[in-house]
Amino acid sequence: MEKNRSRARMAGYIAGVASLMYALPHFWWGLGIGLAFPGDFEGAPGEFWSVLIGYWGMGVLAVIGALFALAFAMPWGERLPKLLLLIPAWIGSAGLTLWGFSYFVLKFQLAIGRVQSAPAFAVQDASPMAEWGYFWYGLFLVWGISLGTAALYTAKIRKKKSEPAPVTG
Repeated sequence: MEKNRSRARMAGYIAGVASLMYALPHFWWGLGIGLAFPGDFEGAPGEFWSVLIGYWGMGVLAVIGALFALAFAMPWGERLPKLLLLIPAWIGSAGLTLWGFSYFVLKFQLAIGRVQSAPAFAVQDASPMAEWGYFWYGLFLVWGISLGTAALYTAKIRKKKSEPAPVTG
């Protein structure tokens, strides 16, 4: 059981770090710094609500996601109800993993000529900054897989704890 606890902890920490790595640039993008933006930062919408939701809102949600991931790594997470911890983790894991994986599938399809960029995105896709997409979507993969791994090992731990002790006679 200690091996499962260690694995859940490590996966929780990895998911938390991935979440914070996603959050941090959203805050500097919200401040108008285009470093590591996956496309043309100057061409990105700059109106109030777009910046508030797209940068600041996503950054705050990612920080909340990091705190949630830490529930798998920290002792206080063991006090949370099993379903309150596992259900959002499974949903988040599936969504993040599929989102990250689908980017690489699309890039592969573009590379082999199976699909073409829509005219509205052709300039953005041709930008040298678009290469940052590999990093950001790879981060979604790491975040999703590690969150799912943390949930898997936590489920095993919780199941083991809920089993009745064997009766010996």
